[in-house]
Amino acid sequence: MNSIPSIFNQREINRTVLGGKDKMPSVSLNVAVMLLNGGGSHYRIQMLENLSKCGFKSIISFEKTSENYNLENFSHKFPFVKFIVPLEDVTDGDLINIGMSEVDADYVLVLRDTVSFAPDALTARLAEKLLAQKSYCVVPRLICPYSPSFPIVFSPSVRDSMLTVETNATVSDGIPTLYPFDYIGLYNRDTFIHLGGYDYTITSPYWQNLDLSFRAWLWGEKISISTAFNLSYLEEPPSEDTTANLGSSRFYLKNLVPVFVDDHGMIPRSEFWVYLRRSSCGFFETLHQFADAREWVDKNKFRFRRDAAYLVEQWGNL
Repeated sequence: MNSIPSIFNQREINRTVLGGKDKMPSVSLNVAVMLLNGGGSHYRIQMLENLSKCGFKSIISFEKTSENYNLENFSHKFPFVKFIVPLEDVTDGDLINIGMSEVDADYVLVLRDTVSFAPDALTARLAEKLLAQKSYCVVPRLICPYSPSFPIVFSPSVRDSMLTVETNATVSDGIPTLYPFDYIGLYNRDTFIHLGGYDYTITSPYWQNLDLSFRAWLWGEKISISTAFNLSYLEEPPSEDTTANLGSSRFYLKNLVPVFVDDHGMIPRSEFWVYLRRSSCGFFETLHQFADAREWVDKNKFRFRRDAAYLVEQWGNL
């Protein structure tokens, strides 16, 4: 497994860029948009047309593959939109990292082509209200017409001495959530970069998303849901694969093993034997993973404001 990235956007990804040379029409928001496309969505043109009417500072549209033969037509129809196509296998976190380095707005809205976004979904007044919360990430209330009890509130708890993530469909304005579902949210760009962005070595979407979000909470940031900002899925939302794998092991080492002592975070050497018992790797690979995480935590030790035990204990009061 690769070493934990020590700087933001450490992975260099070959990519093709089309369009984005024209200025956005009628800019009224200090917000850029990233549109993550799953491929072949017939809602694409309507989505881009609606986004172009909202006053965003810039729009980036990501394609997972270069096999979309309509891209050149899209770039002519929307010359102010930057279309980016990676030329290698990437995660959604990789794409968002690229986007954060490309835009110059203070805030970035990450969207999917599978949600509906009306021209008045995010007005200047609403944006001002959301940004006043000073959250690292404000998550819209996501609605699924096919599942009325669709859970979007996530909270940490402990069961049988193990961290579990509880889900809830009941939403109130400003309620904290452990992570933004499906990566969708309004992010503070500077804070995102300060947190180091998504860890490209974690390829599971669930663990990659949880890793950055949990780190945000441990480093003193906040993620909350706004009931004034509503988006609806146009189709069934994705199911989350929480299967344990190398990504979950890296999440465990970076977020659950560190303890907060005095004014910093640290991983005690004695925790290696605990990790060895739960690891599915051999002794030397486990030792390498542990040493890598310990070095990463030491580099960032003064960024920690709490540890996982405190986060669970004080959840809802932070």
